[in-house]
This record gives sequence, C-alpha cells and structure tokens, in this order.
Amino acid sequence: MNRLLAVVIGCCVATSAAAAQQLVDRIVAVVGTRPILASQIEEEMVQAQAQGQQIPPDSAGRTRMRRDILDRLIELELLVQQAQRDTSIKITDQEVLDQVEQTYQNVRKQFASEVEFREQIKQARFGSPEEWRRWLADEQRRQLYAQRLIEAQRQQGKLKPIPPTDAQMREFWEVNRAQQPRRPATAGFRQIVIVPQADSAAKRRAYQLAESLVVEIRRGADFATAAKRFSGDSASASQGGELGWFRRGVMVKQFEDWAFHMKPGEISEPVETHFGFHIIKIERTQPAEVLGRHILIMPQISAEQIAKARSLADSVYAALTRDGNASFDILARAHGDDQEQKIVDGVPFDKLPPEYQKAIASDTTLGLKPVVTLGADTPRPKFVVLEVTARHPEGELTFDDVKINIRQTLGDQLAIRHFIDQLKRQTYIDIRL
Repeated sequence: MNRLLAVVIGCCVATSAAAAQQLVDRIVAVVGTRPILASQIEEEMVQAQAQGQQIPPDSAGRTRMRRDILDRLIELELLVQQAQRDTSIKITDQEVLDQVEQTYQNVRKQFASEVEFREQIKQARFGSPEEWRRWLADEQRRQLYAQRLIEAQRQQGKLKPIPPTDAQMREFWEVNRAQQPRRPATAGFRQIVIVPQADSAAKRRAYQLAESLVVEIRRGADFATAAKRFSGDSASASQGGELGWFRRGVMVKQFEDWAFHMKPGEISEPVETHFGFHIIKIERTQPAEVLGRHILIMPQISAEQIAKARSLADSVYAALTRDGNASFDILARAHGDDQEQKIVDGVPFDKLPPEYQKAIASDTTLGLKPVVTLGADTPRPKFVVLEVTARHPEGELTFDDVKINIRQTLGDQLAIRHFIDQLKRQTYIDIRL
C-alpha cells in the first residue's frame, strides 16, 4: 500500500488474514453520550503501522498500544465536545471542504491513473472516493474543533504554559534525544539594517494611485485583476491579492487595525504601513480570524535615496571602526529599521542570506564586517552593518542547546494536559476496553 495514502486514508475496518470475515464492532468507551468503537482503535493501529511504527508482536504489548490509542481518542473527543459547546468557536463547511480537497488532491497525484487510485480506495475499505471524502470531512472537522478550542483558551489567557521541572525536562530530553538532528554550523550576530526611504513626492504619487484604485474597485472593478496588475506584494499579487485566513499578530498593526474592524465585502481606504499603501478587502470573518485580500502600492525609491542610505551605512560602519566608544545599540536605535531583527543568535549558517554567508565565510573571525548589501539588483536594496558575535561548528546537540525549546514545548504540553484533566473530571467517561 502506498504509505502516504495509508497514512491519510487509514482503514475503516481492520483487516486480518481472513479478510472476508466481517469485524464485529463493539463499544470500548463512552465519552459523555458518544461511543468510541473498537474499529476506531484498529484504524489508528493501521495508520501507525503505515507510518513505520512497529506493532508489538506480543499480546500484552498490543493491549498497551490499544489502551494508549484509546486514551488519545478519549482526549480528542473531550476537546471536540467542549468546542461544540463553545458558541464562539465556528467551523464552516467551506473551510472543511477546502482542506479535504487539498488532502484529496495531494493523495490523488501519488497515483498514475484514476483506476489505480480507486483500487487503493477499495483496498482501504471505502466504497468510493466520495465515501472517503465524507470520512475525511468528519475527521478534519473534529481536528479543527480541537485546535480552535486550544487556540481560544490561549487567547483568553486560560491556557498558560506550566513551567516544567528540571527532572521533567531531562526525561523529555532522554526520551527524544535519539530523534534529534545534528547541530548545524551556526552564527550569531547583531545588525543595523538601513533601508532607503521614499521621498515625499514618491509617497504622494503612491497614495494617489491607491486612492484612485479604491474608487474604481468600489465602483465595480475586479479586485483580483487590480491586484495582479498593480500590487507590489509579489507573494500575493499573482493570486489576486489573496492572503488566506489570518489571526491577530500576523500582520503589522496598522493593517490589522483595519482588517479586524471591516465587514465582509468592504474595501478599505489606503492604509499606510512601512511597506507602502494597502487596499484591503475582507471576504469572510469568523471569531478571531479573517479571510482577506490586499493590494500593496509601494512608493518608488529613487537612486538618490538609495545613495543616501548607502552613505549612512558607511558612516555608521566608520563610526564603529574608528571610535571605540561608539555604541552599537545607540546607532541601531537611531538609524536601523525597526522592522528588522537587531540581534540574531544561533541561526544555521546555511539559512543565512547568501550575502551574509559570503561576508562571514570570507572572514572567520568575530567582530565587525564590511557593509553588506542585500538585494543589490532590486529596486529596493538594503544596507547592513553587521557584527558577528558567535560561531559554532557542526556537532551533536546537547541538552543545553535545546533546553529553552524543551521548556517551551513541555510548558505548552503540561498546560494542555491540565486542561484535558479538568475536562475529564467534568465529563462522564466509561471505559470498557
């Protein structure tokens, strides 16, 4: 069986050597008023095996595995039922269908023909692709309910991380250390990123264009067509300005202040951010997130403004090299772009921009490097005053390397565990396995 298909499809009924025999299902647990069936556990075991997990050869081991799976199914059911009682949590049919379609297409393209695909569907004990779609939709809806409930609890401040003990962190490390990748070669640095600024005339022209587009779109011009023609956001322009669903904290504040107060179908006034002027259209809303599009009109940067930025970067670099009393932090606050990270620690060398890699590779010492130009061949280059503060070679990860991540991961897990334990105490649960 194709592994990807086995993982995604699963099996509605566990098969055995006597595949023709029909499995007699039974209830293994009741959560609230909803039963959990033995066949659901068998489905999970089939999926685990398809993902490469070894099924214990002994009956005691298989029994423990089934009990662990049942515990997970009970916890998922608790979360789903709690989410369904929360009137602020909404799962739309469209978003479920969108995710089902994406999964369907990802699996379908693994097969050379429709005949081969349908045959695999039958082997997975589904009568047709449509039956599989319905099963996928139910599973996807349940997962979304659980995810949204956890997210809502966090946003409401009811799911705060619980600090793990040192012993818990050490235990987590010992259990998971074999799966840890090797530590890549890394570098740490601090930087002052100087960005050329558009002059007032360029900003005025950009605003006037954005304003005229707002008028045309409100009169009926197609938003997606305008985005493809005018938007400076290369990531979304080709998609008609699509941004997908997003929550607060993803976009810059000025953008979000508009987006989260607009009604579906509304077109915003030109909204200024450090990127330029945005025209926002909200298509759908639901609690805590919106589905939207935008058109970004970016003011042109003149050659003169680019030259000024380069001159400023050279001046900052000179001040740091000739004056031992010059403060990197003060210069960063005075001249650096607020949107750029000023201190970077432990970034893998191969994840750095090529311009950074070149500057660091050519000089393995720590300290200040010559001004780095990012995007030299683009209309909007940036100039970086870069000081390398640390270099670490490739090697084995240690507990100290991942201690901060372990603390965060475990803290989140313990908070969710505490929440689920509360739900267990409040819900009727009858285990019959």
